[in-house]
Amino acid sequence: MWKRIARFILKNRVFLSVLLVIITAFMGYQGRNIQLSYEYAALLPESDTVYQENQQFIETFGAGSDVIVVGVQDSTFFEKQHLERWRLMCDSLQEVPGVLGTLSMGDIYTLHKNIKKKTFEVKKVFPEVLGSQKQIDSLAHIAKSLPFFRGQLYNDSSQVYMLAITVDKSVMASPKREVMVDDIVNVCHQYELSTKNKVRYSGMPYIRVMTSQQIKKEFFLFILFALAVVVLILFIFFKTLRQVVFPLLVVTTGVIWTVGTMTLLGYKITLLTGMIPPLLIVIGVPNCIFLINKYHNEYISHGNKIKALQRTIIKIGNATLLTNITTASGFATFLVTSSDILKEFGLVASINILSIFMISLIVIPVGFSFMAPPRPKDTRHLDRRAMNGVIDRLVIITLNYRKQVYIAALVIIAVGIFGISKMKSTGYMVDDIQTDNPIYVDLKFFESNFKGLMPLEISIESKKKGGILTSSTLSKMDKFENELSEMSELSDPVSIVPLLKFAKQAYYKGNEKFYRLPSNYERTFILNYASSGGGDASKIHAFMDESRTKARVSFRVKDIGTDRMVELENMVDTMATKYFPKEKYDVTITGSSVVFTKGTQYLVRSLFQSLGLAILLISIFMALMFNSRRMVFLSLIPNMIPLIVTAAIMGYFGIPIKASTILVFSIAFGISVDDTIHFLAKYRQELKYTNWNIGQSVILALRETGVSMIYTSLVLFFGFGIFSFSSFGGTVALGILVSLTLLVALFSNLILLPCLLMGLQSFATTKYFDEPLLDIFDEEMDIEVDLLEIKKVDNDEDKKE
Repeated sequence: MWKRIARFILKNRVFLSVLLVIITAFMGYQGRNIQLSYEYAALLPESDTVYQENQQFIETFGAGSDVIVVGVQDSTFFEKQHLERWRLMCDSLQEVPGVLGTLSMGDIYTLHKNIKKKTFEVKKVFPEVLGSQKQIDSLAHIAKSLPFFRGQLYNDSSQVYMLAITVDKSVMASPKREVMVDDIVNVCHQYELSTKNKVRYSGMPYIRVMTSQQIKKEFFLFILFALAVVVLILFIFFKTLRQVVFPLLVVTTGVIWTVGTMTLLGYKITLLTGMIPPLLIVIGVPNCIFLINKYHNEYISHGNKIKALQRTIIKIGNATLLTNITTASGFATFLVTSSDILKEFGLVASINILSIFMISLIVIPVGFSFMAPPRPKDTRHLDRRAMNGVIDRLVIITLNYRKQVYIAALVIIAVGIFGISKMKSTGYMVDDIQTDNPIYVDLKFFESNFKGLMPLEISIESKKKGGILTSSTLSKMDKFENELSEMSELSDPVSIVPLLKFAKQAYYKGNEKFYRLPSNYERTFILNYASSGGGDASKIHAFMDESRTKARVSFRVKDIGTDRMVELENMVDTMATKYFPKEKYDVTITGSSVVFTKGTQYLVRSLFQSLGLAILLISIFMALMFNSRRMVFLSLIPNMIPLIVTAAIMGYFGIPIKASTILVFSIAFGISVDDTIHFLAKYRQELKYTNWNIGQSVILALRETGVSMIYTSLVLFFGFGIFSFSSFGGTVALGILVSLTLLVALFSNLILLPCLLMGLQSFATTKYFDEPLLDIFDEEMDIEVDLLEIKKVDNDEDKKE
């Protein structure tokens, strides 16, 4: 088959070149329409109970508002000049397209009892035109006498004041959201300049916009970084321009195809899919290195350029195809997860890994067929003293120190297993944001002053109509909420209980001592007042369903990580059972914080399954290639050790298992197996040369493939290393851990694998190993003369052909 492929490529090189240009132009045209994602992908499948409970909660009480929060720490907040500037800022924010409303201490409201209409009327504490400082101080005292807003809009002990900006959901789901957030920041910046108060920003809408802007920035930045790293390393290795130009052409074409594929599939740039183009650059270069090195080796052996190109395609093509299949399989296993963003990542990456293999298999042979034969300086990289010295040392280790290698491997495995036992699994809602990022710093500012921003919702169902407003239920809710609010991770609650307390305080002319639940007698007419009021006076309906059977209790929770969140949820559930017996009440704990926690746990389990699937699929491919269960077993050992080492490092250094770090194992395993395939393919070819002299075959395979393995591993190491410069913690972890894993895999494949083959000769190499299901070209097979007649002669040497 590969002889026919080589004939087709070399005889149709002009046609294939034109076809590649046309396809690349089409993909580039499609790629112009690539868009940035403005939505968070759901982590839980629709069939999951937690997901369904959250949807039911939203159907009953609504999804809530998208709120951006702005905060300042100002001990002079209620001084006339500062308050005027704050209110001017709020008025300006109201004019920003996409902003629906604002609420802060500057426009705080209270309820006034209208005896004639028997309703509560909403009135702002501060008038439109501020009076004297004495009047402002008096009004500030009234504002702070409203416990309903205490801990929600201000923290009196730290003098921190918060502004809640409600934004349009439709704008948040469109590119207009970036303009809206920029306008909000610009307005607040003017306040910051005039008062010298540092303004803090947070809230999930704000975090989403800022992270998406950073994703877009890094999308282009890392493509440039990857190209720069590849060019630098290739030039260091090969020292000549032509060996750099063709690999660069391959990976650039691969990037264009990748962006075009994303557009054709209707996918957008996300944190993960934005990593695919630079990943393709890094993964595509090893194909080029193996092809170029093989071409140069072949040319040195017989001096025939076209024969060398044909043999390169035939000998390297099959093994390179399988290495790309194994790498693509590592990414494709993400398709079995429940996460849409991971499915998109896996599909786009796996498709384009195979595409870039095809591109390299065409561009490298065709490109060099138009070039003059390799010059001595072009092949000098194959005979470098330093590199040859490294290979000589590896040969010495393989021949003389196998026992020491086995002992070292066992020690590494033992230490690794102990380190794995220390691993923990957790995740945070702002996991990918580094701790020195202003987004993270500001979030912690709000958490320290307002006990968090992430919603935790509790639904209490009384199982009978009107049951929520009975004295016993309200009393239980009050005690339940008070006990929960004492937890350091939870804010004060917002529910029907504090609303009724607020209404009672208003009924008694704002006297703070009446901020408590109304009695049976009071509740009837207070509810009549509250229910008949319009606008904000009727907010009571937002915390009960129409039948008054279900009630909503809303907390804000800190971003405490999935482990602590599970503990917190269990504590809340225990308290709920204490106050609301299951035979009389149904209590559901939900909200985006709970959904995120369950989704992260679900995702980690799915990624472990995908890792197992990757190992299984790659084992099957190895079995097809080598037709030997024993060889598959031996080939997996040097590739499992790097995973064990990486997992152990995570355990020892406290790097938790989470969605971003578990990705490392599937990706790294799929890539690290490539070196094993190249080595064993060459080893099996050498067996035929040496008449089944295993020791000699191992050494010959090590000498020829060792240089390419080192070159490609260094490209991968530094290529993945560029992600350590990301502003997202998950991307940094991915880059560092994959680089580390591949570096360990290099030594494992260059040292442990040869030692295993030589030390376990009778176990490893059986007759079935010589009868592969997927055949590899026989080195001694003669080349067909007609394949050489594809090109006008270039020089005297070509005329002799």
